[in-house]
Formats: sequence, C-alpha cells, structure tokens
Amino acid sequence: MEWLNSESVGFLVVFLGTLFLIGELLVRAKGLFGILGIAIMACYFSFHLTGDVGLWVVILYVVGLLLIIIDGKVITDGTVALLGVIMMIIGLAIPAPTLVYGILVSMGFLVGGFSSILFLKVFPSRNLWAKMTLKDRLTGELGYNSINEKYLGLVGEEGKTISPFRPTGTVEINGQQYSATSGGQWLEANMEVIVSAVDGTRIVVKKKE
Repeated sequence: MEWLNSESVGFLVVFLGTLFLIGELLVRAKGLFGILGIAIMACYFSFHLTGDVGLWVVILYVVGLLLIIIDGKVITDGTVALLGVIMMIIGLAIPAPTLVYGILVSMGFLVGGFSSILFLKVFPSRNLWAKMTLKDRLTGELGYNSINEKYLGLVGEEGKTISPFRPTGTVEINGQQYSATSGGQWLEANMEVIVSAVDGTRIVVKKKE
C-alpha cells in the first residue's frame, strides 16, 4: 500500500472512508456504507500506525465516532458531536507523515462528512438529530390553530375605541372590549371603527369612513 504515501491519495482515502461512515449514520443502507467505510479507514490506519504512533489514535478516532452516534440518538444538540468530530480529525492527522498530509486528510474528513449529506436525497434517512427540528406542520387538521375563531368572526364588525390608539388600544365591539391595533393610524377615544383584519389573536381596526 505504498500509494498511501501520496498526500492526494491520503486525502481521497479519508474522503471516501468518511463519506461512507457518516453516510451510514445518516441513511439506511443495510450496513453496506458502514462496511465500506470501516474497510477504507482500516487501510489508512494500518499503513500509518508505525514508529512512534500507537493504537491510541485509532481509539481516539473510534471514540469520536461513538460520540457522534450518541449525540445523534440521545442528546441531539450537536455539542457532543462537535467534540467527536474534533477527536476524529486529530486521530487522522497525527499519524500523517507530514504537516501538509495531515492538513489534507483533515480536509478530506470534512469534505467527506459534508458530502455524505447528499445520500439523503437517494436513501431513506435514519432521522438522527430529528429532535432538533420540528417537522410536523401546525395545521388545523392536527388540532393546531393560531387564529382565535371568535376573533376571526369579528372581521367587518363595527365598534368604538375606548382608549386612544398609539397605535394600540382598547376597542368595544358588540358590547365586549378587546385589545387591538390600528396599524399605522393614531385614533382618539370614542371614534367609530371597523375591524379590517385578524392576524392570529391580533385585531386590526381602522377608522370608519
């Protein structure tokens, strides 16, 4: 495996290994991506674990990968995963024979990790970090409704301002008082107004012509 002496080959190997390993975490590929990723990274480490570099860099790399998995399945806030990414980069860069080689394999790791996101367009997702995003739509069919139905029925109703609007105030409509806004208009108390719109629980009134 003398070809791994080449910096560009090292970049490519780490890129592919990371692409498949992270891809295995993101999508359901029946373990194929995991096997490919482990085999490729095993080639990288088996070639570079010589001299003063010990097995501890592999342990560092594996622990970093485990932290990413734990974060995605349990914690889901990304902080532990970031620590795992740093540990994996260190585990890859330390065995590198030169500084340039170490920088290139670190870049290969980052590029491979980001590129693995493309697998989501083809394969079903594992839904890691799903708790960080709200995927359900807050629709009326699901029982959510940001608009007060009572307020919605006020559109077109006439009323009278109880207090000055600068531009918010109190209005009386059909014998009941509501907090409302006049938008960009300033209204005085005891003015005849009409409800022009309802936005959620926000009642918008305007001066009656």
